[in-house]
Amino acid sequence: MSGKSYNAIAQKIDSEKQYLPDEAIKLIKDSARTKFDESVEIHIRLGVDPKAGDQQVRGSISLPHGTGKSVKVAVFAKGDKAKEAKDAGADVIGDKDLIEKVEKGWLEFDSVVATPDMMSSVAKLGKVLGPRGLMPNPKIGTVTMDVAKAVKEIKTGKIEYRVDKYGIIHTIIGKASFDADKLLGNYITLMEEVEKVKPSSVKGRYLKSISVSTTMGPGIKIDTLRALEKKEAPADKKQ
Repeated sequence: MSGKSYNAIAQKIDSEKQYLPDEAIKLIKDSARTKFDESVEIHIRLGVDPKAGDQQVRGSISLPHGTGKSVKVAVFAKGDKAKEAKDAGADVIGDKDLIEKVEKGWLEFDSVVATPDMMSSVAKLGKVLGPRGLMPNPKIGTVTMDVAKAVKEIKTGKIEYRVDKYGIIHTIIGKASFDADKLLGNYITLMEEVEKVKPSSVKGRYLKSISVSTTMGPGIKIDTLRALEKKEAPADKKQ
């Protein structure tokens, strides 16, 4: 996107205004002007202390309309579980051989699943996978004996979310080519999940800011106090 195109789009967005979710989604659709199908990103700043163990906001959720992104899944498993992973559509499967490959720097995958019996060996990859958010974790369903279910969920739109060191969740809720109602449905599903997992130790304001954007577009702020509301229909359309 050229600087001229970006500026033309940015002029349509009031940088000081906080929009309702469906208004923001409409602007997202209007602002997608690149030749490729941009991802729609969401950034949620929370009133948590990322350093506090009881205020770690992290989990996974299946978006009802998927992400539109092709995800490569690696599975650490052996025997029957390796076959189950293959049948479920996993892209890379292995045990010791895969661990050695990753140790040498091979990281051509987007998500990782492991069976519990593999974790003692996979643990040595912590320094490689951890900083990239790829380390399997039972809390988000990526350490499991049901590898087929885990692979299928990831392939069909399951995303992981976690606060970074600044207390912000960064993830995607679809593609710019999605219908507005599908983007809104994914947004609402994620926000309901984030609200549900609010740590009990958090005091004060939990949702500090929310913004959405396309990969190349300007950020659009959403009203945190009305994060799950929709704009009311005009009076002449109300029943």
